[in-house]
Amino acid sequence: MLKLVIASLALTTLVQDPAAAPAEPSLQLQSAPAAEDSALREAAGDYAAYHSVIADLRDAPIGSGADLDNAMDSLTAFYSEDRLVRAWIAYTAMIAAQHPEYLDDVRELADYYGPEAAMSGLMYDPSYATSFANSADAQDSVVDAIETDTAHMRDVSERFRAAAYDLQSSSWANRRARDREDRLSAIQHASERRISLDDATLADLDARIAAGLPASELFSTDAELDAAASASPQLSLTVGQQQINPDRARIGRILSVAALEDLSADPARSREVIDALLSDPVVERCLAWVNLDLQQCVAAGHFKYEDSFCIAEHALLDVSRCIGASTATN
Repeated sequence: MLKLVIASLALTTLVQDPAAAPAEPSLQLQSAPAAEDSALREAAGDYAAYHSVIADLRDAPIGSGADLDNAMDSLTAFYSEDRLVRAWIAYTAMIAAQHPEYLDDVRELADYYGPEAAMSGLMYDPSYATSFANSADAQDSVVDAIETDTAHMRDVSERFRAAAYDLQSSSWANRRARDREDRLSAIQHASERRISLDDATLADLDARIAAGLPASELFSTDAELDAAASASPQLSLTVGQQQINPDRARIGRILSVAALEDLSADPARSREVIDALLSDPVVERCLAWVNLDLQQCVAAGHFKYEDSFCIAEHALLDVSRCIGASTATN
């Protein structure tokens, strides 16, 4: 089956020339590559691909119905079934795995009680992973990455929200939309579309994650990365703001996946237990509701400018709330 592949990304170029800005990702039809050996890495690649779409939408034109359709189709390709949830957990787990002190704590537990006992404990009580002595830094890295990624999503959401008002002065966006059935069908059949990173970018993904980059910053320019580095930390508390209170079970699940990938010497057993944890029922329910809200928004709309609002409110902002570090609101 043919699948959409995001090509011409410049992550490899970034490694070779730090002064070079990354090229805009482009889409092309291509035969599906062979599956990777690591289910975790494969799923993490999906999350990076998702944020390449978010990065593209920061500057993509919003000047026609086709532009809005492309934005909606690119985003909803990740919202069917549990694809985004698995991808989000896998990517952030690989960030957590960059903390060897935390992994050493888990290995000590496995040495004392045996690998199977340690794996069972992490599987059946994911929040237990947050209780290790050296888990704090891993937790902070995960929360920072999630907050950075969702902040990028909120920024793009604001862009499409503003466009919904601006487009009301455009004649094409004010004509009654006759494509409601097509739009709803595209959302309902989103799982048939596949947007993925090209093989060259996937090969470079491990090094980029090892550098601690959130998925959204894989596609940032050097100037943007410098600005982010000099900004106040995401978790700092300022007047009028509420400090982030991460969901312990959610972050613990991510840390458990990182530990289990490192712990099991049996690849088949490792894949089995990790696959079980690459699922978060709370987030999956949240995204299912978001998908329904998006369909209702599209069905109720009469003009194309309203699609821009639906993208902003449901396809971006609501999704950022679902996969945030705190408990999902839906």
